[in-house]
Amino acid sequence: MKRGRADDVDLAKFLVHIPVMVRANVHDAKTNLSRYLELLESGKTDSVVLCRRNVPVAEIRPLERHRKKLRPIGLAKGKLRIPKSFFEPLPDDVLDAFYGKR
Repeated sequence: MKRGRADDVDLAKFLVHIPVMVRANVHDAKTNLSRYLELLESGKTDSVVLCRRNVPVAEIRPLERHRKKLRPIGLAKGKLRIPKSFFEPLPDDVLDAFYGKR
């Protein structure tokens, strides 16, 4: 197998998400709070850990964003088929497993 250079590989295909955490002492956080908030809002970091004398004491995380528009209903209409067998009763051995009779 031929090995290429690191820039030949598209890492975005392999990495879904790498959590990034920023550590800041209290004085630094007070001085650069706006900068840390920008990092959180842009998604460049997942959290900012506040430390007192390099000992973590608190964490700042972004709040979940709410949708501005309602989600449209029926986006997958016609793409999913449920077979009639789905509505038939389960076999006795499966029902027994649910009730702990095995």
